[in-house]
Amino acid sequence: MTIVRTAWRVLVGVKDLLVLLLLLLFFGLLWTVLNSRAALSVPGGSALVLNLDGGIVDQAAEQSAFQLVTGSNIGSQRQARDIIKAIENATTDSRIKVLVLDLDTFVGAGQANLQSIGAAIQKFRKAGKPVHAYATAYTDAGYYLAAQADSIWLNPLGGVLVTGPGGTNLYFAKALEKLSVDVNVFKVGTYKAAVEPFTRGDSSPEARAANQALVDSLWASFIRDVKIVRPGADINAFIAQMPQRLGAAGGDQAKAALDARLVDTIGTRSDFDAAMVKLVGEGEQRSFGTFNGLTLDRYSAATQSVVPAGGDAVGIVYVTGNIVDGEAPRGTAGGTTIARAIARAIADDSDIKALVVRVDSGGGSVLASETIRQALIDAKKAGLPIVASFGPVAASGGYWVATAADEIFAQPSTITGSIGVFAIIPSFNRALTELGIGADGVKSTPYSGEPDILRGLSPETRVILQSSVEDIYRRFTTLVATARKLPVAEVDRIGQGRVWSGDTALQLKLVDKLGGLDAAVAAAAARAGIKGDVRTVDIERQQSPFVALLSGFMGSGEEQEQASRDPFAKLAAGSRMKLFAAVGDLQAMANGPTMQATCMECSMLGGSPRVAAAAQGSSVLAKAAAALR
Repeated sequence: MTIVRTAWRVLVGVKDLLVLLLLLLFFGLLWTVLNSRAALSVPGGSALVLNLDGGIVDQAAEQSAFQLVTGSNIGSQRQARDIIKAIENATTDSRIKVLVLDLDTFVGAGQANLQSIGAAIQKFRKAGKPVHAYATAYTDAGYYLAAQADSIWLNPLGGVLVTGPGGTNLYFAKALEKLSVDVNVFKVGTYKAAVEPFTRGDSSPEARAANQALVDSLWASFIRDVKIVRPGADINAFIAQMPQRLGAAGGDQAKAALDARLVDTIGTRSDFDAAMVKLVGEGEQRSFGTFNGLTLDRYSAATQSVVPAGGDAVGIVYVTGNIVDGEAPRGTAGGTTIARAIARAIADDSDIKALVVRVDSGGGSVLASETIRQALIDAKKAGLPIVASFGPVAASGGYWVATAADEIFAQPSTITGSIGVFAIIPSFNRALTELGIGADGVKSTPYSGEPDILRGLSPETRVILQSSVEDIYRRFTTLVATARKLPVAEVDRIGQGRVWSGDTALQLKLVDKLGGLDAAVAAAAARAGIKGDVRTVDIERQQSPFVALLSGFMGSGEEQEQASRDPFAKLAAGSRMKLFAAVGDLQAMANGPTMQATCMECSMLGGSPRVAAAAQGSSVLAKAAAALR
């Protein structure tokens, strides 16, 4: 008994010591953050510097404390809403004189988000305030934003390499055949190309034609937008004549871009800094130069109200990333997480009078998509109008969610539709046979042990899976037909897993109007009868307070010296992001639920830069397959 008491006291002592150490760590971090930060103030006549390092997304992916401490993070991500809000505040802020777009380490963004940010920059310019852009090199997304500026600066060793949407996918059919692995696919939709990487060595003619039409539409939208704000820049001619133009410039990419009127000034970072000093004077900080200015993070913190706003509001529900069953961190659309957040927000905040569901997702689990849609339907039954706002991608499960809305807004470049369903289960009977491994057993019914990935799927299971896929497709098309007031036959015609641009989706009546999140919020407010300035409330999973504090302690990266990227390095970085997203999508598809509504090709055709998360299966058949894996 004495030994037990002693052991218990030791354990209690260890527990108390750990609690004390955590408290000391917490208050140590808090003290460091409070004392290391400069006073948050906005100097008069200054520049707002949008130091857009990394990529722009609708909802930044959540990082763990371990990732922050070890530095094994997912890469810098900026939220489009934060950038737009800062620009809008600066437009009417007499202390802000100039907007600077620092695009040296900018990786990319979905085209729909670029359009929304571009619209905010144009409002800033219309207020009589100049915009200046600088980068060592410009690729597609960076040049789109730079084109919104009054002047575009380019490093003498840099260039402009705009390539247009599109890219290469991976196809594993031959590799799987060599491994004697069978991939059992059940689908509905002529254009449902998500399963093709497992079943083909290349893209099918149908998928190729549909994807080509989509990228052509996205490219036309890109060119049209740039032409409006920069009439002298003929990007198509520059691309078509690039070898000749480079030859005439002696191989100097910067000079070729200047001759083509794609940029205005060739100069080093020091030259740009000196020009900004002439405009706004010198400042105290040195993270981006010597001129008087402040970064996006500091400006956002300095202009954030410490007094909670009140009054009627529109709640914004974020459905971003892969749609998965159950709980999920920020940047991934967990069905249970989002549904609970909606129910909790409505119950706890009586000021919320309408909802906007912001979708930037290529889909995922059918069950999770329906869970989110049902939560929105419940909110509608409680008297709240629902408006959908589509970001860069609203396809498959993402579009399924939006069928709960009274009205849908999309940007011209939003990747939309992909109304189709599939199921995918691998089986390893041939591989096991070649390895000399037998698989045998007994059954009480024809379905015992099914789906049997060791001996192969039975004919009865195949019938059930195909019937289930067809049933879910019928449900999908019926949901769309009812929501969009279209004949089911018409939805089936424009469905079949095909993806469309927002421009085309408007013509097909898959969306109601073109516009960004602000337009959707205004429409929701009007439906709810909210007058005057509209207050918004973000409805999403909140970041852990400890992780938020640790993130502040580690810094956002704005004070760190960022390495510039030359044109080809930027192209390579963008290609790597697309590749990682595609591989992540394949992993999510292979490990995810059996029944999926996913647009895997969306990440290669212009979706948001993101980190793909693996889905967690939850359907009966998925659980059975998982038990055998």
